[in-house]
Parts: sequence; C-alpha cells; structure tokens
Amino acid sequence: MAIHEKSLIEPERLLQYDDLVVDGVDVSGHWNTMITPRTLRDYDEDFEKTIQSYGGGEYVHRCWQCGSCTNSCTMYAQNTQFNPRYWIYLTRLGLKEELIKDKDIIWQCVSCNKCTNICPKDVRPEGVMKALAHWMEDEGITEKSPSTHFDEEFADQIFKTGRIEDSHVLMHFFKKTGQPLMQGWLVEFGKRMTKGLPIAQMLRMGLNMLFPPKTKSWGRTGEVLQQYVREQKEAAHG
Repeated sequence: MAIHEKSLIEPERLLQYDDLVVDGVDVSGHWNTMITPRTLRDYDEDFEKTIQSYGGGEYVHRCWQCGSCTNSCTMYAQNTQFNPRYWIYLTRLGLKEELIKDKDIIWQCVSCNKCTNICPKDVRPEGVMKALAHWMEDEGITEKSPSTHFDEEFADQIFKTGRIEDSHVLMHFFKKTGQPLMQGWLVEFGKRMTKGLPIAQMLRMGLNMLFPPKTKSWGRTGEVLQQYVREQKEAAHG
C-alpha cells in the first residue's frame, strides 16, 4: 500500500504556482500543489530479515499497513512525523536511507504499547521501533541511548561477578552517560534508604560499592557466558 501523507514528502519536491494556466485552465494556488516524481533504486532486499533478527522485530513481516499503530500512537499525537506505519513500510521495502532520515525521532517511542495492543496482525510495532533504534546504534548511525548504556553495564557486571551490585552499576552508568555522580534525588534516596540501618550493614554496603562481591565458584563461568552471548548475537545478525 502506498504512503500518501503530505508530511512525508520533502519540501523541495512540492511545486506551487501563484499564477499558472494549463491548457486554458487556471490551476493557480496551493490547492493544486504538484509533486515532482522520484525513483528509488537503493534498497536492501535483506533488510527486513536484519530487523527480524533483533528482539521485537520478529513479526514485522505480518504488517498489512492498516495504520492502526500510527492512529493509536502517543507520540504521533504530539508529532505527526513520528509514524510507525511508515517506518514499517520502509523496513519491508528495504529503504534504509529513507529510515535514516528520521533517525532523530525513531528512538522517541515511549513504549506505551497502544500500537501493540491494537494491531490486528500482532506485528508488535513497539518492538519494531526498538529494533530499528538498536539497529541504528549498532550501525553507528545514532549514539547509544542511555538505556543501552545501562543494559551493557548491567550485563558486564554479571559477566564479571555473577551478581549485581546496584551502586556499582549506577556509578558506572552515570560515568558512561556523562552524568554527575552526586545527584539530588540520589542523595535523598540514600538518606531514606539508610535511615535506621545498623552501622555494620552500611559499612558492608560501602565496601560492596568499592569491591563488588563475586558469586561463589564463579570462575570462568562469566567468560563462557559472555562468549555464548557474543556468538548468539553474531549468529542472529550475521
């Protein structure tokens, strides 16, 4: 199904004439705006499969372009350039360059899942939006999002110690995203959390932050797990 939204047509392709007569018929004014044609030949036949290899994009092939996702979208109500139906359409055609034009807004999906709940073909458009965002990160088209940095830090500590030390993850997440280590909300949270705690418990928490504890007999398990995750990712995206 073709995409006809005027907002998706580049301004330079819209032709308007204040005074134009064709074959004796006055076609002046923007009511009869003309659009210059274009031909797209730069497409990737395997791009749909690439997006299907990302979590959330597995069912993009089911889309029949009914438009329910865009019609229900929270972000579309705020910005008509945010158009899940159009991006799924481009994905299925393999028009990567057209998708990249919207790289600054695709990641703005708020995961309200209205689109996924209303989709009659169970495409799970919210997942497709996330898959597209992760693809752009992997290709270096966009910078890594804060959530990606957090996921990587979380996984990295699992690989190293077999467990999670919250303060350690948070501290490294702040460093990677350029945030100050001491933030007002965090200080207040710390005060409330430690209120009434025994001194020994607070000391133990402080030591865990400096020296993250490791799961007993973890050994090479983390290295094996990390290698497995790497192989699975390469197999999926290879």
